[in-house]
Amino acid sequence: MESSNIKLFFLLCFLMKINVKAEISGRLLEENQDIADTDMELNGAGAVKEFPAVPQNSVQLHARFKCYACEAPCLNPYEHAHTCQNAIQCWKSTTRDAEGQVTVSRGCSTSPDHLPLICSQSSRSKHNSASPAKRNTANFVNVECCTGDFCNSGEFPELPPFMGNDVTVITADSSNMSKMALAILGPFLVITLMGAVAIFFMRRSHRKRLAASRIKQDPESYLVNDELLRATSAGDSTLREYLQHSVTSGSGSGLPLLVQRTLAKQVTLLECIGRGKYGEVWRGHWHGESIAVKIFFSRDEESWKRETEIYSTVLLRHENILGFIGSDMTSRNSCTQLWLMTHYYPLGSLFDHLNRNPLSHNDMICICLSIANGLVHLHTEIFGTEGKPAMAHRDLKSKNILVTSNGTCVIADFGLAVTHSHVTGQLDMGNNPKVGTKRYMAPEVLDESIDLECFEALRRTDIYAFGLVLWEVCRRTISCGIAEEYKVPFYDVVPMDPSFEDMRKVVCIDNYRPSIPNRWSSDSLLAGMSKLMKECWHQNPNVRLPALRIKKTIHKLAATDEKIRLDFDEVCV
Repeated sequence: MESSNIKLFFLLCFLMKINVKAEISGRLLEENQDIADTDMELNGAGAVKEFPAVPQNSVQLHARFKCYACEAPCLNPYEHAHTCQNAIQCWKSTTRDAEGQVTVSRGCSTSPDHLPLICSQSSRSKHNSASPAKRNTANFVNVECCTGDFCNSGEFPELPPFMGNDVTVITADSSNMSKMALAILGPFLVITLMGAVAIFFMRRSHRKRLAASRIKQDPESYLVNDELLRATSAGDSTLREYLQHSVTSGSGSGLPLLVQRTLAKQVTLLECIGRGKYGEVWRGHWHGESIAVKIFFSRDEESWKRETEIYSTVLLRHENILGFIGSDMTSRNSCTQLWLMTHYYPLGSLFDHLNRNPLSHNDMICICLSIANGLVHLHTEIFGTEGKPAMAHRDLKSKNILVTSNGTCVIADFGLAVTHSHVTGQLDMGNNPKVGTKRYMAPEVLDESIDLECFEALRRTDIYAFGLVLWEVCRRTISCGIAEEYKVPFYDVVPMDPSFEDMRKVVCIDNYRPSIPNRWSSDSLLAGMSKLMKECWHQNPNVRLPALRIKKTIHKLAATDEKIRLDFDEVCV
């Protein structure tokens, strides 16, 4: 009984299912007929494009609609569109490319799988419109989806205003390139900024150090009147300009020709004419004339300071002392340079002159007498309101003596000079720790027996060196048609760059002096000069002649030689 009831229940369910399918199929047929009638009315006698009808006996899970479908221009759906049947959703869209060209279209979605690709909103709403989207292309797209028969008629969706050339196209590649450029340029810009800041502070510190160094050198001459300080943009000197009054007289008193006024800015360097352990010597151009510019290495700043101080001494000016123009501390190519400007002599040093030319008796006397005359002026103290202290050179040699165009000589290079005043009893040796040239050092200096507190002992070291210079000059003097090849003192017993011990052994222990050629004895002038130089380089400092006696002896020797016809007061002295 129960089994019969179950069979009856399943039979009733099957019959109800058949009735439902029949009812749905009937309704679909009616809708298809209505669509066909509507299309005939819209298109008249024209052909109507239809999508396939839904097969009979099929079950539809989504409601189906009729939509307009068209491509551009698609402005009027009644003129340009055809019918899309059996649609799940209708849509219409507006697209604008990168050049601003706008296109519109209408269509339908017949498959649920297509909905996420076209519409971003739920298909249950009556009208679904997404905001205008700018995808990874250069186009703007606005799609409006809807459900209902022919709901995609009417106006198309709007787009934002076209910005023309201001529209920025953002793509994956351009984004990556931007990030890469930022990663490269960012650190570079940061390092550049940090470097600029560091250079700024370094230059400011450099300027302060230069200014402090110049003030320390001579605070009175640099800060006499701060109102007179001024600066110009010429050149790259970092020093402040200043102006001082210079009082000179025909007697040679007063300050040097030019006190520092950022002198380096006014000088044009032309050619390098010499190099040494202290630095370089250049020929420069200043106010239409050639001058010599001695450029010290920064490690020799004390020599530069001392030489500037000595040259600035009142009453130092003399015809046999190198003429001083001025000094300056400047910065060139971020390097500190110490300049000393003096008169320029094309013939160069006595060392160069003797290497190039043999000498006549007249030339020899003129050279020796002018050196002695300059040494007398240097060693002599001048008393008075504007007096001059006595000075000792301490580095006299043929390379520190220059030859003028008329054959006379001037003494140069006062970096190691000392001054002494009998009035105050003060001996000023400066702060330069360097010593003179070892080849020209006196015995008492080599054996360290000299009393450095005694100025007279320092003057006698100059006389010893002058005796060696006399030997160099006389060796190149023609006698009996012969002039020896130029050689430096002690060339035959010590190397070219002798050590302190080498010279001490030769001069102090062996008591050796440069040899005198035998032929000099047959020449009265050279014989007299050989006797004079022996008295100058004597082992005992107390035996050496003073500079004034040497000058008078040379003058006397020249006067007794009939071959010499010189007016010494005008030409050589």
